[in-house]
Amino acid sequence: MDSSFPYAIYTQRVRSGKIYVERVQGNSALLHITDLQARDTGEYECHTPNTEKQYFGSYSAKMNLVVIPDSLQTTAVPQTLHKVEQDPLELTCEVATETFQHSHLSVAWLRQRGGEKPVEVISLSRDFVLHSSSEYGQRQSLGEVRLDKLGSTTFRLTVFHLQPSDQGEFYCEAAEWIQDPDGSWYAITRKRSEGTVVNVQPTDKEFTVRLETEKRLYTVGEPVEFRCILEAQNIPDRYFAVSWAFNSSLIASMGPNAVPVLNSEFTHREARGQLKVAKESDSVFVLKIYHLRQEDGGKYNCRVTEREKTVTGEFIDKESKRPKNIPIIVLPIKSSISVEVASNASIILEGENLHFSCSVRTAGRPQGRFSVIWQLVDRQNRRSNIMWLDRDGTVQPGASYWERSSFGGVQMEQVQPNSFSLGIFNSRKEDEGQYECHVTEWVRAVDGEWQIVGERRASTPVSITALETGFAVTAISRTPGVTYSDSFDLQCIIKPHYPARVPVSVTWRFQPVGTVEFHDLVTFTRDGGVQWGDRSSSFRTRTAIEKAESSNNVRLSISRASDTEAGKYQCVAELWRRNYNNTWTRLAERTSNLLEIRVLQPVTKLQVSKSKRTLTLVEDRPIQLNCSVKSQTSQNSHFAVLWYVHKPSDADGKLILKTTHNAAFEYGTYAEEEGLRARLQFERHVSGGLFSLTVQRAEVSDSGSYYCHVEEWLLSPNYAWYKLAEEVSGRTEVTVKQPDSRLKLSQAQGNLSVLETQQVQLECVVVNRTRVASQLLVEWFVWKPNHPERETVARLSREATFHYGEQAAKNNLEGRLHLESPSSGVYRLFIQNVAVQDSGTYSCRVEEWLPSPSGVWYKRAEDTAGQTAVTVMRPDAALQVDTVVPNATVSEKAAFQLDCSIVSRSSQDSRFAVAWYSLRTKAGGKRGSPGLEEQEEEGEEGEGEEEDPMERMALLSVGPDAVFGPEGSPWEGRLRFQRLSPLLYRLTVLQASPRDTGNYSCRVEEWLPSPQKEWYRLTEEESAPISIRVLDTSSTLQSIICSNDALFYFIFFYPFPIFGILIITILLVRFKSRNSSKNSDGKNGVPLLWIKEPHLNYSPTCLEPPVLSIHPGAID
Repeated sequence: MDSSFPYAIYTQRVRSGKIYVERVQGNSALLHITDLQARDTGEYECHTPNTEKQYFGSYSAKMNLVVIPDSLQTTAVPQTLHKVEQDPLELTCEVATETFQHSHLSVAWLRQRGGEKPVEVISLSRDFVLHSSSEYGQRQSLGEVRLDKLGSTTFRLTVFHLQPSDQGEFYCEAAEWIQDPDGSWYAITRKRSEGTVVNVQPTDKEFTVRLETEKRLYTVGEPVEFRCILEAQNIPDRYFAVSWAFNSSLIASMGPNAVPVLNSEFTHREARGQLKVAKESDSVFVLKIYHLRQEDGGKYNCRVTEREKTVTGEFIDKESKRPKNIPIIVLPIKSSISVEVASNASIILEGENLHFSCSVRTAGRPQGRFSVIWQLVDRQNRRSNIMWLDRDGTVQPGASYWERSSFGGVQMEQVQPNSFSLGIFNSRKEDEGQYECHVTEWVRAVDGEWQIVGERRASTPVSITALETGFAVTAISRTPGVTYSDSFDLQCIIKPHYPARVPVSVTWRFQPVGTVEFHDLVTFTRDGGVQWGDRSSSFRTRTAIEKAESSNNVRLSISRASDTEAGKYQCVAELWRRNYNNTWTRLAERTSNLLEIRVLQPVTKLQVSKSKRTLTLVEDRPIQLNCSVKSQTSQNSHFAVLWYVHKPSDADGKLILKTTHNAAFEYGTYAEEEGLRARLQFERHVSGGLFSLTVQRAEVSDSGSYYCHVEEWLLSPNYAWYKLAEEVSGRTEVTVKQPDSRLKLSQAQGNLSVLETQQVQLECVVVNRTRVASQLLVEWFVWKPNHPERETVARLSREATFHYGEQAAKNNLEGRLHLESPSSGVYRLFIQNVAVQDSGTYSCRVEEWLPSPSGVWYKRAEDTAGQTAVTVMRPDAALQVDTVVPNATVSEKAAFQLDCSIVSRSSQDSRFAVAWYSLRTKAGGKRGSPGLEEQEEEGEEGEGEEEDPMERMALLSVGPDAVFGPEGSPWEGRLRFQRLSPLLYRLTVLQASPRDTGNYSCRVEEWLPSPQKEWYRLTEEESAPISIRVLDTSSTLQSIICSNDALFYFIFFYPFPIFGILIITILLVRFKSRNSSKNSDGKNGVPLLWIKEPHLNYSPTCLEPPVLSIHPGAID
């Protein structure tokens, strides 16, 4: 095939291989059009040339091709779904076509995983027949997979129970079919939708079966239970069937409905209650035989089959599993019991409880019943029955234990079917011996009678210790000799240590000095009570008896010993036992050794502190005097304290105050003479050995030497007080003086610079003061510049009254002063809305006043604080007038404007005075209106000259109060003033004349209000000169051309574009003569010429003719 031959409109498609001819045979060829287009519709002819001289038939053929537009659309929402096994899945797909030809549609849902070949889930053919692949065929037939058409364009795929194999990408594919004239159907187009990724989380479908039973060896009559345990996930949502087999023969089966079906042989046993087949839970199935027969020995097994429920409700068997067989052996009845006996202790104390357990062990399950007998074999090998239990469960005591059993002293109990207990409570010595458990096993014969199968026995020894063994009593005392009025303890120690359940009664006996008989003082009874003897009345109030909780020891405590308590003491102990019938038996009695107690008179130990002190204090402070008893004879000692003062002018001390041993007060003569009664305070501290005397509000006259006189008093056993000893303390030298001055002010120096109308804060800080309760007088004063004397600004009296000073009246400060005291000792004076005349050096002076002890106030000290220099300034001048102003040239009779622009100002409250001036050279100077450069040169040349060579003539002035001044005579009637904004002023000069040619400037004055609302000039600023040129109407031709814009452009601008166009035309003519082959690359054979505007430069001053420049790139 010649690829260069095709018709021009098919060239590109033929060269790309989309249209080609295939020779099938020597006389057969096919035309392939792989990508039909709408313009391909038409009549096609196949022609072959005739190479012979004659024609032998038809050498061409024609056919019509109709290209139907591809309007098939297949859409589905792309998404990713996460499902769990057995969840349903619904997907929809929209399939639509708009062809006018008669066509059929086929729709198929496919699933694809990775690079695998797509699998057809379900499809609807063009003949409306549903079909599924082999993988989904059975699920479609069961209704698990459906394809429904909803409406005219929607096709829904439904998978009711997803499986892990369903995971993948689901998409729908639609094909449009058309019928050829020969009756065959041809798929003209196919489209597939976007895919939906479905992830299926599998639930483990695997399951295991386990068969369990308690043991493998049984005896006839025992029960057996087989448990078939199913282990799987999600069991409640799955269906399982179970069947039981014995020696490969079916016993029973149970479907998902849990209803058992038994074969004929086991049906009768199940009806008699000997066998049971049941579902215990979703995962446990039970086969139970209540009474095994010997022929029941063999192999047992279960089989579990999983079933799947279809949409129609039918069950389909799936996987089936069974565990290993469990063989059991059923033996005939034979006794195999063994007996063990255990006790809570082998050696106990009399009165403790005994507990025995008799455990019966069997090789298998118990076959019948047991009868048990408990026996005691004593030291003499005598055997006696304690209690027995027959096979019917009846308990009977032995003859010798009948009475104790009736009171609960002996008990027997069957704890478990094969465990029996015996309890002996409140044991006695005669309960000692060998305890034996005798067990008999009984089995019911076929005829219903009971027969003995076997007997076993076991025993354990018990030793009991008698209570009175080692019983002894000892009396002790750690203080055989006690001091008069002291206390002493007597202890009765009982051995051995008995538990709380064993009562011991203890009696203390006493023999006074000089007598030969003992009498009972007090008895601690066995039930915890206390009984006093007939002759113990003198002991009751001073004697305490106590029994230890952890033992039977009894302590006798006697306080305030006297001669009547001196003598010999002895304790007697009795040991008791409680019987089973709640009666008491005294087992033993023991008497202790003798204890002799001697009572001695006390020896004084009084010691008073002899230390000397020197006390110096300030007037009005308390005088604290201490009298310390360092040691005393008894804790119950009372003291009488006498306070004295010795003056240098007196020979002896004078009594101030006396406190007796019973806390009574008596004022001395010195207290009465000096009037101290109201200022004295006596205190006895909790410790009891420290006494304090306080003289309140001390005065200078209270100075002297102070000391105390202490007397020790004791209470005799007969409740009478007596003085045992006395002693004098060391002296305290007291000096009372007036307080030292500690007033101190902050000496910090300061400098403050503030602007007018602001606020000044003056701080006066009291760093220290003599007393917190003192009163302060605060005064502020100021030194004015060039004024040597200070003047008072304000004063705060010690009664907190504020007064103005003479300076306040002079400078009108009365309404502008404010005082604050945020904390104690800090005073702040505020001067508000300050003015320049408030400048000066400020300071404060403080006086401290103290009250005398008599209540009269006096000045104790004064101090002056550091100075603060206050400078009140006016605002900094920030006025700035625009200095960059363009020059202007105007025609005669025209108007020109003089703008005065204020760039910045010092304050928002400022006002402005504006004046415009005409600047002309004085006579003898240079003529004309010099430009800015000439003016600068002239200024530099005349820097050293005092006289200004420029003559100023005012055009117009406007004051800060908006009052206009007179107009300058040359401009009178031709001026117009405008205030365009708060910072922009404009003066317009009308009817300009050549005489107006020259330099102009504006001068601005800035005015501010003072704190007293008076206006003052802060600063002034002048703008740069503005050069104004007024042209005369009789000007030259050059001026005429420059003054007329239209004439200027016609002469100097328009010729140059015309000249450029001519050059371009010449270039076009030249380019046409080029090779025509190059023209094919252009559009319609015409080259593209891009024209850029020429760059034209001209002088705005019209001093030079305009220049036309053609730069590189101006013409392409």
